[in-house]
Amino acid sequence: MAKEFYASSDVVFGKDAVHKLSEILKAYKAKSVMVVYGSSVKRVGIAQKVLNEVEKAQVKITVFEGVIPNPTNEVVEEAAEIARRENVDVFVAVGGGSCIDLTKAVNILMTNEGPIGRYGGIGLVKTPVLPLIAIPTTAGTSSEITNVVALTDTKAVCKYVIIDNKITANKVIADPEFTKSTPPSVTAATGMDAITHAVESYISNMATPLTEYHSLKSLQIFHKNLPLAVKDGSDMAAREQMMLGCIIVGFGFSHANLGLVHGIAHTLSAHFHLAHGMANAAVLPYVMEYNAESCPEKMVELARAIELSVTGNLEEDKYLLSRELLRLTKELQIKTLSQQGIEEKDFEMLADDVLKEPVLNFNPRQGITKEDILSILKKAF
Repeated sequence: MAKEFYASSDVVFGKDAVHKLSEILKAYKAKSVMVVYGSSVKRVGIAQKVLNEVEKAQVKITVFEGVIPNPTNEVVEEAAEIARRENVDVFVAVGGGSCIDLTKAVNILMTNEGPIGRYGGIGLVKTPVLPLIAIPTTAGTSSEITNVVALTDTKAVCKYVIIDNKITANKVIADPEFTKSTPPSVTAATGMDAITHAVESYISNMATPLTEYHSLKSLQIFHKNLPLAVKDGSDMAAREQMMLGCIIVGFGFSHANLGLVHGIAHTLSAHFHLAHGMANAAVLPYVMEYNAESCPEKMVELARAIELSVTGNLEEDKYLLSRELLRLTKELQIKTLSQQGIEEKDFEMLADDVLKEPVLNFNPRQGITKEDILSILKKAF
């Protein structure tokens, strides 16, 4: 059966890549540019470096600094109102996944009627959007390269996704130097998010040979380089490889989709505002242990890809990956759910909401029950 594989972003990768920004803006004949970033990006000086390049294009500049973790519908609407008022014709997103997702969502509302929540789902954006330049400052979400936006609906108390090829960033400026100031804990959490993308997309029931290649290759990169980047943030070789891996895995999971790990993480973030990467990392080993029953061969393939010692006994080897992921989370000092403030009394409510997550449809093991989710939460506690 034929499968579609869509890739549209033009990527500028490497040290000093940001110096291409003014040239890109001029090529778009931009007149009014909105630059979106958060407080941490401003604090470490990255925002100013980007603004300096935007100024060279001699355009009107509007800054939106109101980026928050797990961006909400309300923040999207607020930023979109400003962008419309300033007649913005090009967007520049500078930051991690929350920033880039927020900007993608705002861009939707520049050419499509609101509210933003109406676009939750797959392929619901009707009108092409404006040019978007994504400049990632973390190596984790791959939002810079994907056709996905994750937002929080504060009224429904849930996270939801918008998936549409129209919203992919037109240009990506990936400068590993911009990840150098990322603290070890954030490097670890975002890196584990990237690993989650690699393994979940590989075992997804929507995976294809094209997506599987990207998922496997990126996992190899992350497994080798994430511990190095966490241990020494100035290790630019490791930082560069992590950023490269995020672009590679983005091509994989934006087509294959994700699974139960993200279903649990979305629910944790919606109710308790957990950082997305940390929520993923806390439950990842235990979901992979659970999924091993349905895709043992693929679990062994993942284990081989990162050079784990395979015995040849499928019943034993299918758990090698989950055990290695647990070891890695401990090495990187990923917090358990209890350390992140979750209480056992919350499990029933969380499990009920996880079962409503659409992403569960792509999980390799189907027939997921409330008891299954409760068991995973208890192990991750």
